[in-house]
Amino acid sequence: MTDKILASLRQLNFIGAEQADTISHYERTRPFSLYYELRTLLSVGVTALSTGLGLLIYQHIDSIGHGVIVAAVALLAAAGFAVAYRLRQPFTWQAAQPAVAADYALLLGCLTLLTLVGYLQFQYTFFGTRYGLLVLVPTVVFFACAYRFDHRGVLSMAITGLAAWVGVAIAPLSAFTQNNYALPHLDAAAVGLGLGLAAVGLAAEHWNVKKHFGYTYLLLGSNLTLVAAGSALWRNSAEPGFLAPGLAVLLILGLSAALAWYARRTHSYLFLLLGVLYGYLALTYTFFQLADTGPGIFGALAILYFPLSLVGVVVFLLNLKKLLGIHEPQGL
Repeated sequence: MTDKILASLRQLNFIGAEQADTISHYERTRPFSLYYELRTLLSVGVTALSTGLGLLIYQHIDSIGHGVIVAAVALLAAAGFAVAYRLRQPFTWQAAQPAVAADYALLLGCLTLLTLVGYLQFQYTFFGTRYGLLVLVPTVVFFACAYRFDHRGVLSMAITGLAAWVGVAIAPLSAFTQNNYALPHLDAAAVGLGLGLAAVGLAAEHWNVKKHFGYTYLLLGSNLTLVAAGSALWRNSAEPGFLAPGLAVLLILGLSAALAWYARRTHSYLFLLLGVLYGYLALTYTFFQLADTGPGIFGALAILYFPLSLVGVVVFLLNLKKLLGIHEPQGL
């Protein structure tokens, strides 16, 4: 690939033969970075360690003893937080550059804290029937750690915990004991929380307050809203729901357009794909609802819908960079 680019630059007389040889030699001999590969291995290692700890507790719970298990997990969590605190950087509202060891020590501490809280509740009913408090305590800790140590992974855990806490707080106990989640206020909570998270993300970017956290807030918030609205499209008409199908379609299309606008502004492939995917889902639902009403132009076009959609997907992929406003250099 580099040789082709250099050949194109030489044909355009942008560089000479000596410069092309120098660049080609540098590209062939420069060190190869293993940064992302090593971070991925560290993430997998921390997750595997936390998972293995849970399996160890489950398999040997009778022989180890509850007190020993609680003490060991608590010490491991405390060690993770202690290392992260010892290697901490000065707090800033901008992006920080924490040490790699601090990042993964904090992640280990948070994961083992979840194991500890869950075990205390399971074995000793530590929080009683206050399930909201069971979820809220680690969520508050995760939010505090995410902002203090500038950790987007822990922020994702905190947002997930917040969503779980909202669901637990507003749903009656029967929703969990009888597995009945078809509750209209759960739809309202999911949509409200999702839009709220997206608003926090936009505010973070606008006010430049942990601006890099905006991506996480927007991604999780928009997905939560779109999934909640999408589930309303396929709900049985006899089941209660906060969103009527027509309102859900309008919400999905509006949010999809907003995601496409944001993707073009930030040149984000992911947000553009999300907007197009959910928008296509809403348009497909609307089209076949109209086709089912009886014979007509929609019924006649139904057989052509998916072939035409496939053509649209190909055109979309071919023009993806143009849609994002990314212009390639001419002549390359």
